[in-house]
Amino acid sequence: MHLASQSQPKSPDWFNSLQNLPREHGFEPLRVEGQIPADLRGTLFRNGPAIFSRFNQPYEHWFDADGAVSAVKFNASETMGAVRVVQTQSFKAETQAGKRLYGGFGMPTPGNVVSRILRPRFKNAANISVLSWNERLFALYEGGLPTEISPDDLTTLGERDFNGMIVQGFSAHPHRVPTRRAMYNFGLRYGKVTELSVYELRDDGGHRELTRLALPYPTMLHDFIATDKHIVFFISPLRLRIARQLLGVASLANNFAWHAESGTEVIVIPIDDPTRVTRFTTEAFFQWHFCNAYERGGEIVVDLVRYPDCNADRLLAHLFDTPGKIPVDGQLCRLAVNVVQRKVSVEPFPVPACEFPRIAPSVQGQVYCYAYLLSVGLASKTETGWIEDHVAKLDVKTGKQELFHFGVGHYPSEPVFAPRTGAKGEDDGYVLTLVYDANLHVSYVAVLDARDITQGPLARAYFGHFIPFTLHGVWVGARIASQDV
Repeated sequence: MHLASQSQPKSPDWFNSLQNLPREHGFEPLRVEGQIPADLRGTLFRNGPAIFSRFNQPYEHWFDADGAVSAVKFNASETMGAVRVVQTQSFKAETQAGKRLYGGFGMPTPGNVVSRILRPRFKNAANISVLSWNERLFALYEGGLPTEISPDDLTTLGERDFNGMIVQGFSAHPHRVPTRRAMYNFGLRYGKVTELSVYELRDDGGHRELTRLALPYPTMLHDFIATDKHIVFFISPLRLRIARQLLGVASLANNFAWHAESGTEVIVIPIDDPTRVTRFTTEAFFQWHFCNAYERGGEIVVDLVRYPDCNADRLLAHLFDTPGKIPVDGQLCRLAVNVVQRKVSVEPFPVPACEFPRIAPSVQGQVYCYAYLLSVGLASKTETGWIEDHVAKLDVKTGKQELFHFGVGHYPSEPVFAPRTGAKGEDDGYVLTLVYDANLHVSYVAVLDARDITQGPLARAYFGHFIPFTLHGVWVGARIASQDV
């Protein structure tokens, strides 16, 4: 069923935000309720699907909606907001043609079998996340190249391949390791053999392909994690049926098959010697997002949101057919990876279902205390279906969790940590979340004190319109400027 169908069953309030972005604009003053903290200075950038229908044709899946980057800038004089659709090459090509030219996650590629085989086309939706690196800003989508965005007014500067380093894809989830003054990411290369390329982006602007590994089958890989010594991948047994994909039989989302009997492959790469890779298999599971990882004696501790499998519901392929009916079973877990013994132990955290975990940037890849997440409140799980409607702070050492609910009809997005100026502790800062108010059909950024989120927003900065539900964001505490690659 199409996103724009009017015959759907009654949906949760948050579903009303999955409509075309009503207005694009540069930075303009936002209405503020409460008091913006004097030591909150910088910009929150977010990205998410924003154009759900083009050429009188609704997209089949929200992952195919064209992305828009939004920004809220906090400075001494006022709070400013901006939002613009990302003008990727594929978006501009379709605009010029006046019709759909590309396939996507939930849409087969247009054309006949011969054209799909000879010239496969997959849209760069640029709708998942944003990367701030080397004083530059990029919109990310793992099925395409990074798209550079001007941080000054959010206009699109163009797709970048980092001097030819990136060939096909670049994950939407790079991870910085502060002790190395570098960021790490990966991309998948599909062909006769599916390859995993691992990249290093240094703070000084240098970049390189750290290593490249062959995978046993074409798969989907959304995220990974890094410590100050190792890079860790979990390759779930989710296999792409290539023949069906090339022939245009169903969409990419429906051409994946789950093979639990194959197990999940664990890949551990030493950063200082990436040729000494350890690979072994553990029981099958799936993950969208990682929280953090660090070294503990001879083990690597990995915290992530773990799912038992990845079926069509888990890919959200039926979200628009049966809104509110998708099961909520993402469990935050701690995995202890023993590289020498080649085994993994799993210990769930005693918290409700959750997603979108974030931590303070200063402790990435190291021992840490606090995680910030979207969580399902016990009283609202059936009301809101799959989506999490509480912001949570979890002490990963004690298991203590604090929850805050913005009220009926208010739906927060991934919480992003912004350290105070001169921060002295791990939770010495603010939690920022872009909230959709379904009652007023508008969006606002809420500022919570990270030391105690239960006291509620210190301030809310309102856009004069709604922003479709965003996926991921980044806090940039200093001004950044663009340049060409």
